[in-house]
Amino acid sequence: MSDHDQVKMTKMDYSPERPKADNPVKIEDLSLRDGHQSLFATRGRTEDMIPVAELMDEVGFWAIETWGGATFDTMHRFLNEDPWERIRTLKRYFKKTPFSMLLRAQNLVGYRNYADDVANAFMDRACENGMDIFRTFDALNDYRNFQTVVPKIKEYGKHFQGCICYTMTEPRLGGEVYNLDYYVNKAKDLEAMGADSICVKDMAGLMAPYDAYEIVSALKKNIKAPIHLHSHFTSGMSPMTHLKAIEAGVDIIDTCMSPYAYRTSHAAIEPLVMTLLGTSRDTGFDIKLLARINEIFEKEVMPKYMHLLDDSKASIIDINVLLHQTPGGMLSNLVNQLREMDALDKIDEVYKELPKVRKELGQIPLVTPTSQIVGIQTVNNVLFDDENERYKMITAQVKDLCYGLYGKTAVPIDPEVQKKALKGYERGEEPITCRPAEVLEPELAKAQEMAKGIAVDLDDEVLVAIYPVTGMKFLKWKYGKEQPPEEVRAKSLEEAKAGIDLVRKARAGQVVEKTQKEAAPDKTENLRTFNVFVGDDFLEVGVDEVGGSPVVNYIQQMPAAPVAQPMAPAPVAPAAPVAPAAPAPAAPAAEEPAPAAEPTPAVAADVEGTPMTAPMPGMIVRYEKNVGDAVTEGETVVVLEAMKMENALPAPAGGTVKAINFSSGDSVAKGDVLCVIG
Repeated sequence: MSDHDQVKMTKMDYSPERPKADNPVKIEDLSLRDGHQSLFATRGRTEDMIPVAELMDEVGFWAIETWGGATFDTMHRFLNEDPWERIRTLKRYFKKTPFSMLLRAQNLVGYRNYADDVANAFMDRACENGMDIFRTFDALNDYRNFQTVVPKIKEYGKHFQGCICYTMTEPRLGGEVYNLDYYVNKAKDLEAMGADSICVKDMAGLMAPYDAYEIVSALKKNIKAPIHLHSHFTSGMSPMTHLKAIEAGVDIIDTCMSPYAYRTSHAAIEPLVMTLLGTSRDTGFDIKLLARINEIFEKEVMPKYMHLLDDSKASIIDINVLLHQTPGGMLSNLVNQLREMDALDKIDEVYKELPKVRKELGQIPLVTPTSQIVGIQTVNNVLFDDENERYKMITAQVKDLCYGLYGKTAVPIDPEVQKKALKGYERGEEPITCRPAEVLEPELAKAQEMAKGIAVDLDDEVLVAIYPVTGMKFLKWKYGKEQPPEEVRAKSLEEAKAGIDLVRKARAGQVVEKTQKEAAPDKTENLRTFNVFVGDDFLEVGVDEVGGSPVVNYIQQMPAAPVAQPMAPAPVAPAAPVAPAAPAPAAPAAEEPAPAAEPTPAVAADVEGTPMTAPMPGMIVRYEKNVGDAVTEGETVVVLEAMKMENALPAPAGGTVKAINFSSGDSVAKGDVLCVIG
């Protein structure tokens, strides 16, 4: 700050009563959404937000991000929590601070564009459940995808924050595509749509400090709406980027509380508060109050999630993000996917292939869902292509992108890739040029019919419309139709600390296996199982709390397994079943008709024929064929979701489907026999 920006300092500068700044920087806190999404796979539970809620409400944040992004998906899929209930619950504790959510425009909180009827219903429920600020972005910066959701935001009198996804094709700001004019023109488009504020969304931490100064200065000169900067810490530049943006006059900055900050998350609020203390941009925040909140996070919350943090790297920054531009969560997911496929040695090939795929798919920004689209297609290319052919296994989402279902790309898609992707495409081989949702049939009634008899309100029905397979599974847990699996159960602080203590003892060599001479006590119904990670291996440890301190009943050495990573990771695949379980009828996706008949499973070991195996770990979306159906070689038999992207798996041989070994919603490991064709 220059000398003229200083204000008179007093002995009260460290208290809330210090002189108010002329133009204080407003702060949005992201700890309760993007913070835990970035650091520990969006696994933060509502119960762990309540202890800090009332104190955070006193800080003076411009807004607190509590919802959207991957939370809707992760809550119902992995935490057995109703996403809608989180808004209602937290609203009882936050009396003053507005709530913000990350809205993926027509993607809503999913990974594709949904029909207008679903978008309208979702927006009604989000507004009525208590959301205040809608940070709205489109992965392609195609604002035609705002045309349904924005009128709803305005109808309810809520705050519409329009986003520009920040990306580059050059090492620094410039080039033929993503240059200063691009961002200024996009901001003008958003202001014309009635944006109450405009956010530059730097999801991978690519924005350099002097580029931030240039962009913010240009936006302040051309735009009347407040300017908001969202820049991840991944590359290590964001604290410097924040300062230069503040010098240029940015209105709002995103930060996290320090326990949820840094690495692939955001810069911490506390250093910024002290940096701006006594200047014309002083936040006015009480550092002592922030310290109290952090103490609660450190002592009562973070121990429950330490096992999800990646401590394999000494560095808290990843300078490589400036080369591949992949957001940190997506990059770690790619690493996990390769590890689960025994192909981690291919990571350098993935780095090399990724910019090629991005360019061929229209130089699209890498943000959800386009980061997944590019990332998974890159992995597929590396693993399945050969010297004679590229794009041998094209995901359904790449086909949709090439058709135009996500919108218009910044530059045209490579015509050869587009032609190959659309060959035999069910909607047609000629791409569309209209607003994507205009070609989508209404979906809500179909979801309501699917959820009939179990859904009790529109919230339930919208959840099923967005997530047909996992949404139905959650509703069965929610209403007692099925018992939730142990892995979605909340962990107590005592259990978490016991797990941390076991890790410490294991690393110190103090955990030993019980021998036959040392008889183990009888196991009780209170027995709990923990995964204790040690380097690249983990121990499966049974802990029984009867009689006081936890007792180690058994220790079994297990093969290496990955730690969960940020940004909506792929479902954890179980070990291959000894005998395939009889599946229930496959739950169809919202946009697909119900199967003609229920699959009649058979045990693969008892059936002669060609086994069709999973080429990668993932979740069964649906079987396109039933037992007894004839198939030709190369015809789609099953759709497998890997990291939220769908892969249509072709029949390895022609014949008749003799056995189906899984159901819609089941997780499978690489190599599992999905069906048998004879």
